[in-house]
Amino acid sequence: MNETLFDGAPIPRAEMERAFLSRDASYDGLFYAAVTTTGIFCRPSCKARKPLPGNVVYYGKAAEALFSGYRPCKRCAPLSSDADPEWVSSLIAEIEANPSEKIREGELRERGLDPATVRRRFLGRFGLSFNAYQRARRLAAAFEDIKEGADLDEAILGHGYESHAGFRDAFTRLFGSTPGAVARGDGDFVRIQWIESPLGPLVAGATDRGIAFLEFSDRRMMEAQARTLALRIHLPIAPGRNGHLELLEAELAEYFAGRRSEFDIPIYEPGTPFQEKVWTALRTIPCGSTWSYAQLAGAVGDPQATRAVARANGMNRVAILVPCHRVIGADGGLGGYGGGLWRKRTLLDLETRMEAEGRD
Repeated sequence: MNETLFDGAPIPRAEMERAFLSRDASYDGLFYAAVTTTGIFCRPSCKARKPLPGNVVYYGKAAEALFSGYRPCKRCAPLSSDADPEWVSSLIAEIEANPSEKIREGELRERGLDPATVRRRFLGRFGLSFNAYQRARRLAAAFEDIKEGADLDEAILGHGYESHAGFRDAFTRLFGSTPGAVARGDGDFVRIQWIESPLGPLVAGATDRGIAFLEFSDRRMMEAQARTLALRIHLPIAPGRNGHLELLEAELAEYFAGRRSEFDIPIYEPGTPFQEKVWTALRTIPCGSTWSYAQLAGAVGDPQATRAVARANGMNRVAILVPCHRVIGADGGLGGYGGGLWRKRTLLDLETRMEAEGRD
């Protein structure tokens, strides 16, 4: 059930498979095909040998493939037609290919790029300046190396730092822990990555304790939710990946395919005591069922608190897994949904079909 969106309308996976296998150039720029066995993503028209369909996932934007860890194909150069200026995609791909290399302002000028323009573009796209984006990727890579047992000197030199002191200061500013604490298992940060879905890309975040963030990338409140998350969790946020995110990607694929109605992934979503009660209650609503706000208020032991329950429901930062979409109005109407009412209806329809098929 892998689909992507173009101008708000889904392109079915079967249609993307047909276009990709037939090298249909009319679909170039509408979606990108990523090959799981090679870690490379391509245009639909790519002339390279086509992989087995089961080894391909599809993205609506090249940036989504990049954030999921795929490299652009050298043969068809998929970044050249991305909606961003080509130099943005080129810089991102260069950083992802080698996070330890630093691209300085002088090098940008040599390439004919104005550092102030690059900074503004990255701020608008990621909420990070270009230098901060590079630093986050470099430190995230070092963080993972240290946690996997790499020697501290190895991690420092391997990721472009010239001294222990400079590395330690930069590392501690971003992660709130010293490298030694991380090596002992005392450190953590929120790893952020994009996950493709039939309803559009999701931005997922996870700590070592579980999934802390899952939102559709176009949700209007997503940036505010991310800031709240950083304040509530007291951990930095940086691009990265861990086992929880890998499991999330697999279980979401099963969910959207209609093969999974419950999730096994640990969730780490700290909030106020009342919010946590509401979010816990949300997870007891059965797949294929809906509750009213009054029912949810009753489940948390405060039948008069429907407005407070509605606010807590809207502040949920882990979509789908904490199923705030299963709460509807007392009159049976959909009510609201941060990801858009069309997504809420689609999720409810999917779960109704799963429940009906489970009873057959």
